[in-house]
Amino acid sequence: MTTPFESGIARWLSEHYGRTVGVRGLEQVTAGARRVNALFDAVDDSGAVIERLALTALPTLDIQILPMTVEAGIRTIAHEAGVPTPRILGATEDQSYIGGPFFVSERIDGETIPRRVLRLVEQHGIGTTIAKQLGAAFATLHSIDPHRAPDAIVRPAMGPIEAALIGTDQSLRGLLQPSPVLSYGMRWLEQNRPPEPRRTTIVHSDVRNGNIIVSTNGLEAILDWEGTRIGDPAEDVAWPMVRMWRFRNDHLPVGGFSAIAPYRSAYEAAGGEWDDERVRWWLTLGTLRWGLGLANQAHQHLGGQYVNIVMAASGRRVSELEYDTLMCLRRR
Repeated sequence: MTTPFESGIARWLSEHYGRTVGVRGLEQVTAGARRVNALFDAVDDSGAVIERLALTALPTLDIQILPMTVEAGIRTIAHEAGVPTPRILGATEDQSYIGGPFFVSERIDGETIPRRVLRLVEQHGIGTTIAKQLGAAFATLHSIDPHRAPDAIVRPAMGPIEAALIGTDQSLRGLLQPSPVLSYGMRWLEQNRPPEPRRTTIVHSDVRNGNIIVSTNGLEAILDWEGTRIGDPAEDVAWPMVRMWRFRNDHLPVGGFSAIAPYRSAYEAAGGEWDDERVRWWLTLGTLRWGLGLANQAHQHLGGQYVNIVMAASGRRVSELEYDTLMCLRRR
């Protein structure tokens, strides 16, 4: 029996293709705490597969960061530039189809769940390959003219360093429970702020183990572009090295699958600029900011904006990020 959810997707697909299209094998996948992700086949009247597709939907606008149509637009720009990301079929803000905005993209096979990614890496010895591919992908993204980004993409009125400090301080002040450790980390960030970057670029802001698709060939795609903005490219290259994304493989700083050297070399070889102190600053900020992000997710659950067990459990990990922040401040 076809569900209203499937019927809504089929209606959108039929309008997109200009003919009757059905949905088969719809499977909601576990990846993603904030959004609905589903895999399915688009089929014609005879049951033949037209395309193997993926859907990303937002269950409530209360947690929207970037409109789905804007996210789809920036992903299309990145895809056309050669950044590995699934091709977008289309997007809509019309909630009449499935109850919320969504976009549909091609389906790319591979692993996304971090522990499965790391098992695949261990079995096939592809950690260094992934790191090199990731470094090259970042360099390609950062080479795109930022003026091509949709107008709705955040462009801070001040420099990205100043904007990051102001935004982080505001989040810190909004904590339901004060954190002396995160307050101390915030003071360090203010006292050790680097100069504003020589140039700003399109920044994904959330590429990490968990937001990538990996196969035996290595990096297949970068997902979840809802936090894209114009900023300091060092923010992007630092984020995958946050300890949270290593999943206990602390000896491999890049996502738990690689050392830094091949990642950095590939980024620089493809045209990226790397500064150790700037990257360390963004690594510290990213760690602290994710602690605040986890606290905010728990806050959204408690406040009723998005009642979800994953959001609720996020609050239990804030103390872990406090520890990680202190480890970032320790000069090795």
